[in-house]
Amino acid sequence: MTTTRTTATTAAEAQETEATGHYVTTQLAGKDVETVPGGAWRQSTMRKLRAGDIDGFMEDVLSPDSYELFLELDPTNDEVGEFANAAGEAAGEQMGKSSGPSASSKRTPRR
Repeated sequence: MTTTRTTATTAAEAQETEATGHYVTTQLAGKDVETVPGGAWRQSTMRKLRAGDIDGFMEDVLSPDSYELFLELDPTNDEVGEFANAAGEAAGEQMGKSSGPSASSKRTPRR
């Protein structure tokens, strides 16, 4: 298992990372944890986060050792939010902040 510091990764690299069991290192409550890059998080995992199942979410995205550390740390909601944003940034995204679809540059003809 290879651990790297938090750096930007493409979506394809994030999926490969998840498939091969590699993690990036980010901070949770001031401690280093190993996480699957945010771009490789499954939609089922994101549903857990939106539903407030933080334990299930963290179990999905953290390495087994880091999940045990998460349980010991018992972080606040703010610390979990900061972690999610940091992990998302490792994949070049911010979790929960979508700009939405952009307006079309094509004009609609009038009748």
